[in-house]
Formats: sequence, structure tokens, C-alpha cells
Amino acid sequence: MIAPIGGPPDSRDASDEGLSKADQLRRMQRFATSLLGAMLLLLVVSAAYQSNYSWLHWLRSFAEGGAVGALADWYAVTALFRYPLGLAIPHTAIIPSNKDRIGASLGNFVEQNFLTPENIIARLQQHDAAHALAEWLAVRANSLAVTAAVADFVPAMLRGLEDRDVREFFNHAVTPQLLSLNVSRLAGHALTVLTAAERHQALLDRALHALERWLVARQGLIKAKFSEASRYTPRLFDNYVVNKFVHGIVALLHEVAQNPNHELRGQFDQAVRDLIHNLMSSEEYRQKGTDLLRTLVEHLQTEEYYRLVWDDVSRRVLADLASESSTIKQHIEGVLVAVGERLLDEPAVRQKLNAWWLDTIHRMGVRYRQQISSLITDVVRTWDAEEVSRKVEMEIGKDLQYIRINGTLVGGAVGLLLNVGIYLFGIGNAS
Repeated sequence: MIAPIGGPPDSRDASDEGLSKADQLRRMQRFATSLLGAMLLLLVVSAAYQSNYSWLHWLRSFAEGGAVGALADWYAVTALFRYPLGLAIPHTAIIPSNKDRIGASLGNFVEQNFLTPENIIARLQQHDAAHALAEWLAVRANSLAVTAAVADFVPAMLRGLEDRDVREFFNHAVTPQLLSLNVSRLAGHALTVLTAAERHQALLDRALHALERWLVARQGLIKAKFSEASRYTPRLFDNYVVNKFVHGIVALLHEVAQNPNHELRGQFDQAVRDLIHNLMSSEEYRQKGTDLLRTLVEHLQTEEYYRLVWDDVSRRVLADLASESSTIKQHIEGVLVAVGERLLDEPAVRQKLNAWWLDTIHRMGVRYRQQISSLITDVVRTWDAEEVSRKVEMEIGKDLQYIRINGTLVGGAVGLLLNVGIYLFGIGNAS
């Protein structure tokens, strides 16, 4: 049952299979205490009969050293978790008395030695995470597992959005913030981005071509509508007027499209700039944007049509996800497998993904490692001191009993060796 001093834990645990940690701890405590009792009993017996049997002197030396070692290690192990014999001796009950300081030290230790960006990145750089992910997704069974997880999440999300309390929360918490947005200014910023570097001129060119195609394709319709509006003019005259009108417009469109400095382009530029200025600074435009947004929100809240559409879409999605041959599941699974297979064929993309992943981890490590350290400290601070002591003892107490056992044996061996040295030294002096 006793392992060699300093032996591997596995050799000590072979006979503990099937026992709980509490049972293993009590078992080792009984054995270590029994060994102490054996040393004390051996000490008493050898001292009592030493006068009759001189050789018991050596046994007494072993028992004295073993008893001292056992008592010293019992005191040391017990002082970690509680007061020895219930006596409030200074620097005992170390874990419960210093729980908060231990928690702070543990948090700092984790922060300084485990959560440093250098350590994390050095560890992660050894693995091609993107390649591992690609191989994993390329296996259809794995993509199917992800799909199943998504399918389990969606119904709960939809039911949550349908919940009355959730809707009330959004109406009272989100909607007021939405209505406080300066829609006019946001639109002005969006137009500024769209018109940067003359990008709006390309949009104008597309609009000119689209208008030209529409006019040519709808020329017959324009003639019919013109004839309806001008009942007393001959059809030949109507056709002539419409043809001239369409050809004139098309010629103008061609002229604007081919001339970057055309007057209409300048007017278009100025109109866009004026619109951006008004959107960004005009109180009238700001109020119009607010009114438009409020009208839209009120329309969505009161119009039953959208509620019916949402209910129908939710019902169809839930029914599809619940079916054996779900179209949604098949598409998600197919996309995941395709992404995995494609990534396996694109080492450059995998390299970029790995670089992005490592950069993200580095940023998070720098930003949040102190918060993680504080979290460890705060969590330990909220624990009950006695409960912490019991849990720690349950985890490491069994191994600490081996310190008591080894201390008993080492103490006995040291006591015996000291007496051997005294005996030899005495012989040397006598000679």
C-alpha cells in the first residue's frame, strides 16, 4: 500500500479505484495516523525493555525519529487547513485565514505566467488552426453536428422573439434609442462615403444607360399614352412627336455619358453636395428624418400584416427544421462542407485566417487578461473559507498524507543514523 518515497502517483492510486475522494482521503489519514501510533507504541515498548535488551536501543532510536517526523509532518499538513487540535496557533489554518490573499496571488500568477499574449501566441502558432478547422468541416458528420446545433438554437430564438415580455423589452429599451437616431446625419455620412472619389459618377453612368434602355424598350407604350392624351391629333403626328422626343432624350443621355465635364454632371454634383450639406446640418431635414423613422416604427408596430408574415415565416422555418429532410439543414450542411473543402485547397486563405486568429487572440489577451485575473480574485473572495479549505484538502489531502508517511519513515531512518553516528563517534573517541 505504501509507495516508494517520492514514487509516481499512479503507483499509489492503483488500490483506490472505485473509491470517492473523501474515502481515499480518510483511508490515507487513518494509515498515516496508525503509523504515528505504531511509532509511539514502539518507542514506549523499546524504552521500557531497553534495560533488559540492549539492542532495543537501536529500535528506540528509530521510533524516536519516526515519532518526531510523524508529529512534525502531521502539524504541518494540518496547519494548512485548520488549527491543530483546535488551538489558534499563529500561522496555522493557512488556507482559510489567507483565502483572499491566495486568490489574489492566484489571479496574478495566472495573469503573469499563463495569460501573457506571448505565451498564448507561441502556443497557438504551433498549430495550423485554419487547416484543422477545414479538415474538420470537410467531414460531413462534423458539419452535420454543427447544423444540428444551429437547428436547436433557431427554434428557441424564434420562440423568444415571439414572447410578449421580450417584445415589451424591445419596445421600451430599444425603440426609444432607435427613435433618437439622427437619421438625416447618418444618411449624409452614407452619401459622403458613396460620393467619395467620384464614385457617384459611375452610378450616374449606369443610371443613364438604364434610362436609355428603358426609353427604347417602352417607346411603343409612350406613343400609346401620348395618343390617349392627344385624341385630336393624327397618329402620324403622334408618332413623329414621340420619336423626336425619345431620340432627343437618348442623344442627350449619350452626350452626358461621353462628356465627363458636361453641364448636367456639374449640376448633378452640386445637387448631391447640397443634399449632403442639408442632411448633415439642416434642422428641417433632421426633423423630416425623425418623423419618417417614427412613422416607420409605428407602422411596423400597428400593422397586423407584418405580424402575420412573421408568424407564417416562423411557422414554416420551425416546420422545416423539425422535418427529417430539412431544406435549411441541408443547405447549412452543404455550405459548411464546401467551406471546409475550399479552405483545404486555399493555403493562402488559411494563412490569412491564421494571422487574423492570432492577431485577435493577441488583442484579447492584452485587453482582457487583467479582467480575468480580477475575476479569479473576486470569485475566490466570495467563497466560504471553510468550504474552500475542505475542497482543497479533498483534492490534495490524500497526497499530503504521503508526506506524513514518508516523514515518519525518513524521521525514523534519520534517528537511527544519528545514533549510529554517535555510537561510532563514541568508539572513535574511546580508542
